[in-house]
Amino acid sequence: MNAPMKKNAEADATPVAAPKPVTAVPPAPEAVEAVAPPKKKGRLRRNLLMFGLPLVLAGGGAYFYLNGGRFVDTDNAYVQQVKVSLSADVAGRVTEVDVAENQEVAAGDVLFKIDPEPYRIAMDQAEAALASARVNVEQLRVAYGTAQAKLTAAQRTLDLRQGEFDRQQTSVNTGVSATASLDAVKLSLQDAKSDVALAEQDLAGTVAALAGDPNIQTDMHPAVRTAIAARESAARDLAKTTVVAPAAGVISQMASLNIGQFVSTGTTIASLIKSTDTWIEANFKETQLDGLKLGQPVEVSVDAYPGLKLHGAVDSIGAATGSQFALIPAQNATGNWVKVTQRITVRVKLDDQKDADLLRAGMSAVVAVDTGKTVLDKLL
Repeated sequence: MNAPMKKNAEADATPVAAPKPVTAVPPAPEAVEAVAPPKKKGRLRRNLLMFGLPLVLAGGGAYFYLNGGRFVDTDNAYVQQVKVSLSADVAGRVTEVDVAENQEVAAGDVLFKIDPEPYRIAMDQAEAALASARVNVEQLRVAYGTAQAKLTAAQRTLDLRQGEFDRQQTSVNTGVSATASLDAVKLSLQDAKSDVALAEQDLAGTVAALAGDPNIQTDMHPAVRTAIAARESAARDLAKTTVVAPAAGVISQMASLNIGQFVSTGTTIASLIKSTDTWIEANFKETQLDGLKLGQPVEVSVDAYPGLKLHGAVDSIGAATGSQFALIPAQNATGNWVKVTQRITVRVKLDDQKDADLLRAGMSAVVAVDTGKTVLDKLL
């Protein structure tokens, strides 16, 4: 049974011809010439990329470097405004508060009032003292006239006593009268001389009380001028019970002031920010100061308003570094000294103060100063 199956299998297996080897056909010369140019162009592109691109980058970098350095900038800059500490010139209890926190005020606006009654009483006392001083000067004028009259009377009496003494002396010298009769006349003459001397002293004292000038005006007398000054001081204290704004600005830290609170003289009560006077303080590194000069144009960007560009000019350059004004200056004469780049404050004045209405003191800013010279200019 297996034999027929084997025979059929042999009959089905037909010989298969082996595949002929494929030989590579060389490309035609025209095809070789068509492929060769792209290989040279690719090599040229690679060479350009390998050598040309670095040259272009180096040239561009050198161009930007040589034409750069014109602007010196720093982000260590802050908006500054005048801050006025408000205090009372007189002590007393607050009777009225007329402003609120962060309220805009004009120069002369009433801020708060202090109880004026004690100062009104002091004003009345000063007025009374002034009137009394004027009366005293008038009394001195009368005393001066009285002293003059006394001196005139004493001088006349002295003249009579002197004449009587001279006649009696002549009588004694001629032997008409005795020498003893001259003693009484001589004593009367001495009394008259003493009265004149006393009258002269009284008159001098009166003149001295009138400041050496009997014709001095009443209000020019020292005692009256002192009383006038005391009256003016009392009037000033009375006026200072009403505290007004010294300038236009925004009131800050006013919430702590309440009616009935006692305030002392000179104690800071609130602050006034003068928004009409704004400038920028930029703290440049000491290595950036080369080329900075007064009057150079400045562009200011404020962090709070990204789209706002302010323009100004360099107004002043600080006289010393910030460390020199520190309460405790750094001690550099030590073994572990580390050099730290110092900073100098440069003040920038804005061209238009109206642009600064949105600014507030302490805001962060970025300052760029146009020195007008590039690195190439400096090298040349």
